[in-house]
Amino acid sequence: MSSANHKMARSSAAWRIAGWPTVAFALGSAAAFAIMYLIIAGDIRQRSDDWLSGEAETLADVSANTPRDSLYGRLVQEVAELASHEVAPSSDKREGQNTVFFLQMTPNLEPIWVGPQPREPFVRAIEEAHLIPGTPASVKVADWTMPFRVVYDTQAGGNGIYLGFSDVAGSKMLARLTASCLFAWAATVLLGFAIAWIVAHRTLARVVRITETVSQIGTDDLSTRVPEGSSSDEISRLSQTFNRMLDRIQASVHQLHVLTDSVAHDLKSPVTSIRGSLEVALSENQSGMWRERVAEAIDGLDRLSQVLNTTLDLAEADGGALRLHKETIDLSELVRQLLDLYQPAMDVHRHHVAAHLQPVAICADMSLLNRAIANLLDNEVAHLPSGREINVSLRATGDDALITIEDNGPGFPLELRKHALERFVKGEQSSGHGLGLAFVAAVAQAHGGKVKVDDRPAGGAIILLSLPMSEVLTTKT
Repeated sequence: MSSANHKMARSSAAWRIAGWPTVAFALGSAAAFAIMYLIIAGDIRQRSDDWLSGEAETLADVSANTPRDSLYGRLVQEVAELASHEVAPSSDKREGQNTVFFLQMTPNLEPIWVGPQPREPFVRAIEEAHLIPGTPASVKVADWTMPFRVVYDTQAGGNGIYLGFSDVAGSKMLARLTASCLFAWAATVLLGFAIAWIVAHRTLARVVRITETVSQIGTDDLSTRVPEGSSSDEISRLSQTFNRMLDRIQASVHQLHVLTDSVAHDLKSPVTSIRGSLEVALSENQSGMWRERVAEAIDGLDRLSQVLNTTLDLAEADGGALRLHKETIDLSELVRQLLDLYQPAMDVHRHHVAAHLQPVAICADMSLLNRAIANLLDNEVAHLPSGREINVSLRATGDDALITIEDNGPGFPLELRKHALERFVKGEQSSGHGLGLAFVAAVAQAHGGKVKVDDRPAGGAIILLSLPMSEVLTTKT
């Protein structure tokens, strides 16, 4: 593995993803093992205490019911030895067996002792323990590693009976159980961490492939796509989202290339015309020719300014940043004024215009809407053969105001109709820039409306422009 791969492995998020669950699992399993240990240790202690209490009562009964003669001490001692042998076959602590001791202290008599020697450390530990009768307690005896559980019984008249038990075998069993649990805990934690790291690393490897693919994508080549995988998990959906984003970026870049190429091509012609007119004006000596050439240059500049303004408006509309200055507009009056304005041009081309305008008011940007409707009428004048009929209607349909412009001309060619609302799309015989209908669609979209271009069944073209009326109703209320 290279140094770069080593560095990537050390900085991988797989360590954190696997580490935190492993820590949580380690703490939880340690708590479970601790609870299990306490339960087993408590059970062992309870069994020891139950045995101590039962044997102490038995020894107390024997002591109370045995005659106080010369055989008393011997008899009690033998009973105590039998009790100790039930639990501990050997009393040698070095052999690691359970150890039991019995002590009976009677006033004015020698104590009866059964257990390890010497007995003095046991007697001192018992005297310092302040035991409660009938309640087992832990007593630490000098030189003994394990404490003794001791029960004190006073049923035998004035006698005090002490029975002690050190469960060495139980302690060793707990020690072995603890070691086994620790080993099992450590092995389980390490195995769990290894499995979690491998799963996290394999999962993040897909993210690494996505990162490497995205880092290799440049503006000169947007055709590369990130691997999506066969599953439908979160990473696959992330890959699909990246690919859809790349599709949109590629389409935008392609559109930008088309836009720049088209703008450069369309601006070259008016700039060349303006330059030629001014050069001719400079070479002319007659003042009248100066005025004519300058007028042509100004007209060319107006066309150039119109192309630039429309292109900028379309760019703002595509970015959702087209600024609208809305006001309440009498749409029927606006359409009527534009028809009056274009009537002379219609007369020149011998077009017959019929208008059916219902009173409709909307809230919209007057300037943009005026330019959009003017573009529609410009198309009729520029592209319709002479002597045609044009019908313009305005009506309210539900919550929308619908402007319909239809004619009986040749209509839209099929290949042009599908892309008529896109920028720089125009017919072969058109002398325009292909921005008119695209601008109308942008204005409609900015107002929440839409434009539809189609052919009439009886022949000719039909353009439908719908604009919402809901905002003007809200404004009036």
